[in-house]
Amino acid sequence: MIVWLNGTHGAGKTTTSALVQQLIPDSRVFDAEKVGETLMDISPGLPATDNFQHWPPWRPLVVETAKRVLDYTGGTLVMPMTVLVEEYWREISGGLAQHGIPVRHFVIHADQDTLYARIAADHPIPSPFRLGYLEPYAEAARTWLHAEAEVIDTTHLTPAEVAQQIAEALRN
Repeated sequence: MIVWLNGTHGAGKTTTSALVQQLIPDSRVFDAEKVGETLMDISPGLPATDNFQHWPPWRPLVVETAKRVLDYTGGTLVMPMTVLVEEYWREISGGLAQHGIPVRHFVIHADQDTLYARIAADHPIPSPFRLGYLEPYAEAARTWLHAEAEVIDTTHLTPAEVAQQIAEALRN
C-alpha cells in the first residue's frame, strides 16, 4: 500500500511522513522528490523546466520505483509529495492501480495565511519557489485535489496530531 501525503510547501508533509511511518508497522518513507533530483543530475541536462514533474519520465519512474520497492520490501510506503497537476496525479495513481497497488491519498491542508507563515518561518527570507506554489495549490484544491483525497486541515494541529489522524484513518 501507498500512503500519499499531498499538499503544498509548508503544509507539513515531510515532517508528518516521518511521524506516520513510526505509527504504521512495516512502513518506509519514500520521497518521490529524489526521483526528480536524479533527473536533475543528468548531464547534459534535460530540457529546461521550473519543475521536474513536467519531465515526462518523472511520473512513470515514481510509479516504477514505488512498485519495485514494494515488491522488494512489502509493507507500506509513505510518500510525501506535492502533485498539483491533475493529469500528473491521474498518471501516477493510474500507474500504481495498474500494478495493483492500493493508494490512500491524503491532502495535508492549511489556510493560506498559515502556509505563508510556515514557509516564512523556515528561512530568514521566505523561499520564492515555495511561495510560488500557494496559488496553484489553492486552485488545485478548488478544482480537483480536495475531491480526490482525504483532506486533513492542519491549520491548528501539530504534525504529531496529523500523523495520528492519518494512522487512525488507515486502521478504519
